[in-house]
Amino acid sequence: MTIQEAARRSGLSAHTLRYYERIGLIHSVGRDGSGHRDYVETDIRWLAFLTKLRSTGMPIADMCRYAELRRMGEHTFAERQALLERHRERVRARIAELTEDLQVLDHKIATYGGRA
Repeated sequence: MTIQEAARRSGLSAHTLRYYERIGLIHSVGRDGSGHRDYVETDIRWLAFLTKLRSTGMPIADMCRYAELRRMGEHTFAERQALLERHRERVRARIAELTEDLQVLDHKIATYGGRA
């Protein structure tokens, strides 16, 4: 599929896809007979995973490290797992912070409840 179709399906811009390719988050995408990028379904699934990592706050450097380890093969499984586990703990900590912040907001809103 073209870069425009991959962008539409992934929810990322064509510019972002080119950037991800340039920094090594996406392997060298195949090319069609005209030399245009030719994305496949596995690329779209990988982009969906990258999008989740990014939306949960994983730094680009960690994403690049994960992608590099993935390209190196199965012998990096333990290191990839450890990287994801560290990130999961950061996400859990952030959720706890947000939950606490939400409780403060709920309390403040409740104080206005009887003043309408």
